[in-house]
Amino acid sequence: MEQQPTVNNQPDLKIPFAVKCFGSGFFTGFFPYASGTVGSAAALLFFLIPAFHVSFVIIPVTAVFFILGGISAGMMETKYGQDPRQVTIDEFVGMFVSLWFVPISLLNIGLAFLIFRILDILKPYPAGEFDKRPGGWNIMLDDVVAGLYTNFILQISLRFLN
Repeated sequence: MEQQPTVNNQPDLKIPFAVKCFGSGFFTGFFPYASGTVGSAAALLFFLIPAFHVSFVIIPVTAVFFILGGISAGMMETKYGQDPRQVTIDEFVGMFVSLWFVPISLLNIGLAFLIFRILDILKPYPAGEFDKRPGGWNIMLDDVVAGLYTNFILQISLRFLN
């Protein structure tokens, strides 16, 4: 039986279930439309967990998601191509970073989501540079940059509004 090539013209690689589940942001990456937006919205469900937003919880969780995400994104990239839409764990990390040290309210979460999605699409420097490069770490880093910019905008806005 002949194997089907993938977008990378590589043999059809089998991605382990756990890698596919995690790398796709718990399968949000397989949503047929706007998988990045769906992944970002799904990431917000973690904020329903009591005390998830507390710095000694969210920062280590973000670090673990970043490390495991970089590994799984790299594995998935070998099958689906550079920065594939199927990888949405990067959106989870970006949303988590967006809300570090931000008081949790529906307004702040909504603003973080909106700002993050805009910046993730526009990819301001250096996010766009990471986006152009192959590899799981670059997939993760462009969303980390968008998350940091989002967090900065929120922090400044909150200082002026109070």
